[in-house]
Amino acid sequence: MRKVKIVTADEAAKLINDNDTIAIDGFVQSSLPEALNKALEKRFLDTGKPEGLTVIWSAGQGNRLGAGPDHFAYPGMVKRVIAGHWNLAPKMGEAASKNEIEAYNLPQGVLCCLFREIAAKREGLISHVGLNTFADPRIEGGKLNTKTTEDLVEIIHINGKERLLYKTFPINVAFIRGTYADEAGNVTCEKEVAPLDSTSLAQAVKNSGGKVIVQVEKVVRAGTLNPHLVKIPGIYVTAVVVAQPCDHEQSLGCGYDPAISGEVTIPTGKAQSDTELSTKKIIARRAAMELKKNVVVNLGIGNAEYVSSVANEEGIGDYMTLTVECGPVGGIPLAGNRFGSSINPEALLDQSLQFDFYDGGGLDLAFLGLAQVDESGNVNLSKFGTRIAGCGGSIDISQNSKKVVYCGSFTAGGIKTKVENGKLIILQEGKERKFVKNVDQITFSGKYAAQEGQPVMYITERAVFELKSDGVYLTEVAPGIDIQTQILDVMDFVPKMENIKTMNENIFKAGLMELKNII
Repeated sequence: MRKVKIVTADEAAKLINDNDTIAIDGFVQSSLPEALNKALEKRFLDTGKPEGLTVIWSAGQGNRLGAGPDHFAYPGMVKRVIAGHWNLAPKMGEAASKNEIEAYNLPQGVLCCLFREIAAKREGLISHVGLNTFADPRIEGGKLNTKTTEDLVEIIHINGKERLLYKTFPINVAFIRGTYADEAGNVTCEKEVAPLDSTSLAQAVKNSGGKVIVQVEKVVRAGTLNPHLVKIPGIYVTAVVVAQPCDHEQSLGCGYDPAISGEVTIPTGKAQSDTELSTKKIIARRAAMELKKNVVVNLGIGNAEYVSSVANEEGIGDYMTLTVECGPVGGIPLAGNRFGSSINPEALLDQSLQFDFYDGGGLDLAFLGLAQVDESGNVNLSKFGTRIAGCGGSIDISQNSKKVVYCGSFTAGGIKTKVENGKLIILQEGKERKFVKNVDQITFSGKYAAQEGQPVMYITERAVFELKSDGVYLTEVAPGIDIQTQILDVMDFVPKMENIKTMNENIFKAGLMELKNII
């Protein structure tokens, strides 16, 4: 019988060589191979080895407190990072902003699918995702600083269409997490929030001649695992590490919840009405008016998360099936350190398969956060001055959803509002303008959306804007708001205006807004 090597985390860390390219699996604070990450960090601090690494991760990973990729954020340890999202690894982001490392930000879904192209030894991933955004080589090509010079993205033309070619490259090492491994190295993921990139990443590294190292909870006897649950066949695996429970939490700081992994279904209770008409709730109420029956939805973080709460409160939660980009379909998506997981999911897909569905237009609606908008309808969610947040899956999601709704306060940095007698009152204006002449970075291209005829809305607590073929239009204003002093004077551009309506009065009333009767 074939037997896999079972090693300690410290022994696994010694398998990494100078200048290796290493890919790490995980999503936000879930399914992180922390035993492996910590061991490699310890080896570098003790010996100065390995050095000159290229590190890749598709989804945002970490907790902004040193977890995930920040274990490798030391001078000399890393020379290049290719990542879908940077915000949760601030030390690595600081190294990129200081020009200390080569740094790329590519769309999350592109990287997930690129692993499959690497596994198949194809030349690259051909995709429309990223056209006219900062991933486009005519704009930034995903490069985050001047130290970064190699082109990883090219413009090509195929079947008379313009596309981006994301180039493939070999990956030497994979750090992946599973639940159980058997003596032959077969690995299951049944206690994880989703399978993530485990299969395609293992294939990519195996076919690159590299080392697939998997962190698990336990090793069991060969032949005892259900083959339907095996996500990484033993023929891919170089070594298995049995982690201590503290390094193998389902999500950082959280105990195991079987309702997330689909082992049990739990009652979720009835949503309670929130009587406070906060800025976030006003925005979510207006956004929820865009829901229709039987829509497939992706919710971003921030204001967009509240759309689900409003829908459930109004008794129309069953109008939509919520999906999360890392794989869950159905159920109730969670936030915070559980973001990426869902209570009572109907299905848990591989991350790349979820993005295949998104890229092909499977989403009916996407509700996303709003950080910066400019007069062309471009949106920035990824870079603000020297701070690198990263795009995550927002480019893949926003560019392909049948309709995209951006949700956020009109200004940022201390905005305070209240509702009185059905009218919105601005108690304190935010310090930062969100509606600017030109965004700092193009995460969403208004030009591309207009060309494709994609409906786009920008919903704030005081105004609603829509993107049309000839620009951004102001279409609705909250009752009690003065257009000149509280909208136009707090923007860096003048939107187009005609047939401006008053936002639905039910949004600004206490109690239920009877959303069923509105939509």
